[in-house]
Amino acid sequence: MSSFYALGLGVGTQNSDQEWLEVFFPHPLLNPSEQTVACFVRVLGEQNDNCAISMTGEQLASLSQTLEESGETELALIARNLQDSLRPIVAVLLKDNTGPKTVPEGYLKLHLLSHRLAKPHTVTLDGLFGVLPNVAWTNEGAIDLKELPSRQLQARLQGKTLSVNCVDKFPKMTDYVVPKGVRIAHTARVRLGAYIGEGTTIMHEGFVNFNAGTEGKSMIEGRISAGVMIGEGSDLGGGCSTMGTLSGGGNIVISVGRECLLGANAGIGIPLGDRCTVESGLYVTAGTKVSLLDDKNQAVEQVKARELAGKSDLLFRRNSLTGAVECKTNRSAIALNDELHANN
Repeated sequence: MSSFYALGLGVGTQNSDQEWLEVFFPHPLLNPSEQTVACFVRVLGEQNDNCAISMTGEQLASLSQTLEESGETELALIARNLQDSLRPIVAVLLKDNTGPKTVPEGYLKLHLLSHRLAKPHTVTLDGLFGVLPNVAWTNEGAIDLKELPSRQLQARLQGKTLSVNCVDKFPKMTDYVVPKGVRIAHTARVRLGAYIGEGTTIMHEGFVNFNAGTEGKSMIEGRISAGVMIGEGSDLGGGCSTMGTLSGGGNIVISVGRECLLGANAGIGIPLGDRCTVESGLYVTAGTKVSLLDDKNQAVEQVKARELAGKSDLLFRRNSLTGAVECKTNRSAIALNDELHANN
């Protein structure tokens, strides 16, 4: 039997046309064992492509028994519990890591990221925006926007208020996954599909998009845009931002290395190496003209910031007298020039 990329049993929400709005996967699996895959295939049949299959109570009972007999007790228990669900159940089997074609496939991939089973840029999400519906996220769960007015009226007639928390394609992560060892002050600011490393603190103004996140212990008070990863021990100050591929970064993959500091209201449009600092209020884009200073504060040359992408131990600052953007390093002029032009 061929290997599978990922697999999951989920319970979700459908609209009145039985179209999926969202799916919760309590125990997603990346690279499931052949034994686990065989259990699903025995109940659901051989699959030739990535698929999402709605399951009946009888199928869940059969799957639970098959998994139990194979020693897959945790997944067997989940299948058994899902038999009594009032919501629709779906099994998602991904033979390969290609872009999702259905809502359940997309949600399984987002779960893989937020469960820390896969890191950003390793999960193919091509076409995800076109697959996921725009949904009203309410105190009664996900509601199709076309059905929202009637649901609001029903609630009022019962003396209740239907609270719409947001209207978006992505729900907040913590309604699906709460990773171990994190602090998140404002949960609505972290989307499902974020990868939040253990030890990370996200303060009230911090934001983390899907397919982005932190490697480990970090303090986040700024914005981590889609596709951006923050290295261990880095600090993003209040109001700072990182330019993602969805916000004008093009194909450049923005990242922040280990032990970096982005000051309050700073921003970057280039990847940073380790131990870099961007002073408060300074936004460094790829085309920003930067005057290079060596370890004696002597100007070496002027370059565009893209030429410094990924290099470590840099301090970006604005000259208070001239307004010019400067980059200070702990290297001598000769060493600095050698490193700067090594890859040219």
